[in-house]
Amino acid sequence: MTAAASHVQLVRDATFARLGTTADITGSRGRSPDGVFVQDARHLSRWELTVDGSQPAALVPATLEGDHTASSVLTPEGTRDDPPAYTVFRQQSVGGGTFTEHLRLVSNRPHAVTAHLELAVDVDFADLFELRSDGRTYAKPHARYDTRSTSSGVHYTYRRDDWQAHTEVSARPAPDSISAARTGAGGGARTLSWELPLEAHGACEVHLSVLARPHGQAHVPSALPRAVPAPVYGTGDLARTCARGLADIDLLTITAAGVDGEHVRVPAAGIPWFLTLFGRDSLLTSYFLLPYRPATAAAVLSALAATQGVRHDTFSGEQPGRIVHETRHGELAHFRQVPYGRYYGAVDATPLFLVLLHAHRQATGEMSLAARLEQHARRAVDWMLTDGGLDQHGYLVYRPDPGGLVNQNWKDSAGAICFADGTQAEGPIAVSEAQGYAYDALLRTAELAEDVWKDAAYGSRLRATAARLRERFAADFWMAEAQFPALAVDGDGRQVNALASDAGHLLWSGILDPQRAHRVGKRLLEPDFFSGWAIRTLAAGQRPYHPLSYHRGSAWPHDNAVIALGLARQGLVDEVRTVTEGLVAAAVHHDYRLPEVLAGYDRTETSRPVPYPHSCSPQAWAAATPLALLTALGEEGRQYRHL
Repeated sequence: MTAAASHVQLVRDATFARLGTTADITGSRGRSPDGVFVQDARHLSRWELTVDGSQPAALVPATLEGDHTASSVLTPEGTRDDPPAYTVFRQQSVGGGTFTEHLRLVSNRPHAVTAHLELAVDVDFADLFELRSDGRTYAKPHARYDTRSTSSGVHYTYRRDDWQAHTEVSARPAPDSISAARTGAGGGARTLSWELPLEAHGACEVHLSVLARPHGQAHVPSALPRAVPAPVYGTGDLARTCARGLADIDLLTITAAGVDGEHVRVPAAGIPWFLTLFGRDSLLTSYFLLPYRPATAAAVLSALAATQGVRHDTFSGEQPGRIVHETRHGELAHFRQVPYGRYYGAVDATPLFLVLLHAHRQATGEMSLAARLEQHARRAVDWMLTDGGLDQHGYLVYRPDPGGLVNQNWKDSAGAICFADGTQAEGPIAVSEAQGYAYDALLRTAELAEDVWKDAAYGSRLRATAARLRERFAADFWMAEAQFPALAVDGDGRQVNALASDAGHLLWSGILDPQRAHRVGKRLLEPDFFSGWAIRTLAAGQRPYHPLSYHRGSAWPHDNAVIALGLARQGLVDEVRTVTEGLVAAAVHHDYRLPEVLAGYDRTETSRPVPYPHSCSPQAWAAATPLALLTALGEEGRQYRHL
């Protein structure tokens, strides 16, 4: 089951489905939309079964069998003295732009009967951005929906100017009749009907298939052959969490175009909202996996180099050398009604690209990728110095995007970058962790310049730039009274003084001196920060703290993974163990799958972690978190792995 207990979620090969407890689809919207989704569009919005005129009840609610198949057991109406005439066994699967269902009806009667089966079907082709509960609406001029009955089912077509998408529904045996559905929001709803004869205690079967054909594709290609998991040994909870994480990464793997047009396998960010390439998410996921699956990092770097900014576009935030934040393939992105076709509103993806490029070279010993992407790396550095703000402001900065993201670091919700009184900082905003990433990126790129590109003069300039950044940061961000780094510096040069988890990222990047780094590392494990399950995004007790806020009091596994790597870098071994124990204990309560985010409630208050109601699961950087914990544990973690 997913975080939303009323739904089952199936995912495979860039296709996912969300089903209700009876395995139906109702066309819901908002926080938990149901349907079958491919390339940011809903290719099946209604799939409702009735038997003998009534909706069957669930004896066994829809339950996962693996991650791309669900089964359920249903019965039509009945009483104690007149029990149901039939039992309905449903099995549904997704994969590569398809949704299939196998229905088996078993008669419970000692004589021959006929079952009347109906399936109401519809397709709204809704863009994911339309389905969110943010109240926004989008005009669709010249849009046309066509519904055509076929010999075995229904063919749905959606056209809008040059945009065209299809969904085909077919059945075996073919329906006895196809008619307009009696209820339904759209005029395209159809009811497929069968009269199914059943011998005494006999059975019959119906096979159903849905094929999605998104815009620009005759079919959705299956993923390339899956990676062979690196062996993870051990039977403990950490080993199980690692194994589940690797399996989830496989589920979320999609294909993308590499820098030379090749197809590469990259981790999408998560479902239901983010089954697509995300810069920051894919970069950190790949970094966490680097000791175990270095090929993932190489693929992500190639895909992000292929989408690197080349021009200035205010609408999408594109700038030369900037690394993309997210890519979208839906209708609204195609018509530029949302800026996310290729959206560049991230201050941190570009330095993280450079960090991962060097880390891949360091982990594998290979120079070919760093050599191949030399010009992309140099352009990324140029972006940091120019549009990124290092030359003008002394720091990487972002300005709120009224058409996109107000905040453009990993805490990208409105209000996340706040003062201790809860006031949102105003820009240009320099968030603390991005300065650490930039510092690390400059030093790592300097090493590539010296060792791979044989350009010592360039490397020397980058080292000097990094040293000046570190010196400024120490003076401008350190809060003397709190003995803790500011969350950010706002456009007026004021310290944004909320105590936030971003400080832990500074231990990983190395921008803090060792004495301050140790102080910060220990401070993050005090009770106002550490819930017992994980380190909170914002320390409890502050005015803006809220345990159910997305970024102002919740706890994120990936955030804790970066912090754990930083704690390990600073030699804070006991603190690494504490964070690991809390996260693994939380994973146990989620079938060893870490969700995107947890509520910030203290472990002493509840027997299990409180779920965050809007959390994605599976989610890539949460799935990769246990592998980062293995790395942070160092020698202690080697009992679980073979490198």
